[in-house]
Amino acid sequence: MAVPWGLRGKSVATLLLACLLSLIPAVLLGWKAIDDIRRHFANAYAENYTLLHMQRILAPVSRELALAQRFANSLVLKQWLADEESPDSQARLFAEAEGFRQDFADDSYFMIADASGNYYYIDDDSADSRTPSYRLDVTQPNDAWYFQVRRTNEPYNLNVNFDHELDVTKVWLNVLVRDGDTLLGLAGTGFELDDFLDAFLRDEAEGLTPMIVDQRGALQAHPSLERIALGSGIGAGEVDGEHTIHALLGSDEQRSELTRAMQAARQAPETIQSLWGTLEGREGLISVGYIAELDWYLVTALDIGVAQILDRRWLWPLLIAATLILGILLTIIAVATERLILAPLNRFKQSAQAIAAGNYDSPLPTSRHDEIGELSQAFSHMAEQVQRHTRELEAKVRERTLALEQANAEMAATQKQLGDSIDYASFIQRAILPDRQLDLHLEHHHGVLWKPRDTVGGDFYLFRPDAGGYLFGVVDCAGHGVPGSLMTMLARAILDHAILKAGCQDPAAILAETDSQSRELLGAEQLPASIATHMDAGLAWVDLATRQITFAGAKIGLYASDGETLTHLAGDKRPLGHKRRIEYRNQSVDLRPGWTYSLCTDGLLDQAGGSDGFGFGNTRFEALFMAQAQRPLQAQMEAFEQALRDYQGDLPQRDDITLLNFRFTEQDHPPGSESTPPLPAPAGAASQEKS
Repeated sequence: MAVPWGLRGKSVATLLLACLLSLIPAVLLGWKAIDDIRRHFANAYAENYTLLHMQRILAPVSRELALAQRFANSLVLKQWLADEESPDSQARLFAEAEGFRQDFADDSYFMIADASGNYYYIDDDSADSRTPSYRLDVTQPNDAWYFQVRRTNEPYNLNVNFDHELDVTKVWLNVLVRDGDTLLGLAGTGFELDDFLDAFLRDEAEGLTPMIVDQRGALQAHPSLERIALGSGIGAGEVDGEHTIHALLGSDEQRSELTRAMQAARQAPETIQSLWGTLEGREGLISVGYIAELDWYLVTALDIGVAQILDRRWLWPLLIAATLILGILLTIIAVATERLILAPLNRFKQSAQAIAAGNYDSPLPTSRHDEIGELSQAFSHMAEQVQRHTRELEAKVRERTLALEQANAEMAATQKQLGDSIDYASFIQRAILPDRQLDLHLEHHHGVLWKPRDTVGGDFYLFRPDAGGYLFGVVDCAGHGVPGSLMTMLARAILDHAILKAGCQDPAAILAETDSQSRELLGAEQLPASIATHMDAGLAWVDLATRQITFAGAKIGLYASDGETLTHLAGDKRPLGHKRRIEYRNQSVDLRPGWTYSLCTDGLLDQAGGSDGFGFGNTRFEALFMAQAQRPLQAQMEAFEQALRDYQGDLPQRDDITLLNFRFTEQDHPPGSESTPPLPAPAGAASQEKS
């Protein structure tokens, strides 16, 4: 016997069925949206990870390569290679080379005399040795790498190889030593391969596998040592297919796509190329970046099934909220149905029962075609209208609720994407600041106040230790925020190239080379007139051997004070990249013990504040600088920041702010030296501070 459902049961069952049917496309669309968001964030994550690791690899390797080139260009080395048997040349060489060895990250170097084939390898264990480690033989396959290198026209190359005689595996930095057109030999240094991989490729980023490959696809570095193509860096012979990145891909089509991505990255080194593929049997995102200075590609494989791109914990609250909303809707609809339909029908039923029982006070004959029948029909028609309007209202509520949810989700995703992008940019920008180098080399001898107007900015400072002293500098690029931060990355790369070309000891030459390079890269004719690409810069070379400071500036000056006297070396009046070229000049001043020296961008001087909203100004800065000159440098930075905060008040920060102060004492020596003459103590100078 069938159980009568009644209107209440039928309405609830119909509503449940409609909700279930509508949930199916909603779930499919939601899953597709989440997957698209996950892929989008995976691409951004992989690109930023690749860019960050490219910088992490480039900085130390470039530093070692530059140092190896200086060692290979040493006149003492060339004289000894030309006359290997000369005791005097040998003594001078090994004395100078010891300084280079201590500066090399691996505390080792090697030299090869082309005339004799003698191979010298010097490290901590053999620092006092003057005899060759072994002799190269053209007939020995293990020595073939050298004879291949000497036949190339490249001034240097990077080669990951195992030295059978020394029983070491390193990332070798090989630099040819020439005297004119005459090849004298080879010199350089290297990184222990395990240390190199631990430092740059083996991290705890879950689901990420970084690799370094050359232009042929040979694996120069991989978290797994067995994958590395040892000896392939010299570019000779065929590379074993098992030791190329193409062997790790799943199909020929993917190998072709990777080759095209590598070519595109080589043509535009500032961009990251991405493709989806199967690497080592795992599907994921492959990002390719080109390190032009090293002729290396950094390839990052992101397994999105393993990497935590999105936090799945937020899905549970969303599911619970949807369930609650559905329950509330069902409850509301059930209550409305009861009150609007079932209760009147019940009263109608009671009236009909009363009439059937003989109570004619409220007669309701539904089968007759009189006024009561018409009322019954009108009541029925009204109920149908209410039911129809209810359904329409529910549909509109669902549509608008879905539209609001989608709009809120898009707004939240966009806001998070912008926030994450700026945070990534800030992290990358802070990575180029030399805080670690300053702490390592100067400890308490420096102080820095770096306050970008936004999360990222257009100011940065640099520090470069070199033989005989240190190079300090501050740079103010045009623009603020993300555009300014991108300019700092480009400016840092141009400055590094200029320092590598001109050397640390000639600030004016560095500024001239930077100005020339920036004009080539950022031609004014290619940019809108509203876009500014100029840079203010101040560079100071502190020569601890001669006790002199050589300064050159583009709209930035050098301040010096002992608390009683103030010296100001003004920079040249035109910035780098100005439409009218000028020749930047070097200025020299004595390095005085206990004096504080300062480089400052105009962001501090132009900061509005005070009762009239005027800029902080040079006069107020110089007075504060003299008052703080004898205090500890960190205390100076705190005093400057507090004074700036008090002067600024409630006004917003107008520009990026950078202040770099430094001080030296009589006991400070050039990098790599054991002793140096004391600083000349000027008459009337304040007592020096002990750091």
